Amino acid sequence: MTLKVEGQDDHYWLEEFRKGNEKALAHFYQLHGKGLTFFSSRLLQDVDEARDVVSDCIVRLWSKHADFSDPQSIKAFLYISCRNACLNHLAHLKVKSAAQETLLRELERGEETILLDIIKSEMLHILDREIEALPDTLKEVFKRIYIEGKKTDEIAVELGLSVKTVRNYKANAVEYLKTAMLKRGISGAAYLAFLMMINAKP
Repeated sequence: MTLKVEGQDDHYWLEEFRKGNEKALAHFYQLHGKGLTFFSSRLLQDVDEARDVVSDCIVRLWSKHADFSDPQSIKAFLYISCRNACLNHLAHLKVKSAAQETLLRELERGEETILLDIIKSEMLHILDREIEALPDTLKEVFKRIYIEGKKTDEIAVELGLSVKTVRNYKANAVEYLKTAMLKRGISGAAYLAFLMMINAKP
């Protein structure tokens, strides 16, 4: 599955990046930063450490700005760099949690798990864009349910709405986002499965 998140002007930004234009670096950071942080935090189980890893990889990217021939090579460099940095970090931890031990084995075993994490990261980035485009009431309800993990009745009390209204807003938001993701070539089943993954609650 290919998820396209780059804009139509990526050729322009690539050329500017190769010339050393810092605005182009900001463009690619904005394009991939959230996905990279999600990807790295999934591996490290530590958001702060993940942010440090991403920052270091962005610095490494900038040091090689003249070496890239296409936008996909920039994305590949960032994900591979983050993956290797996470692997090194986990390998050198004196004490590891059970989850970190499992992830270290996955990282050392092969690329399949990493590919799935990249797909999840890209989908998260796309979904984030579409959530921000929702009408305010739908966006508020959606975030509280799927991002904060709150229950319908809890949200109803917080927002001063009936439970039925919250459920309607939830259904409308999910349908709106499903349509938006379908337009981007992401199947409805894949989108709904992703919602389950990000902590959906009834």
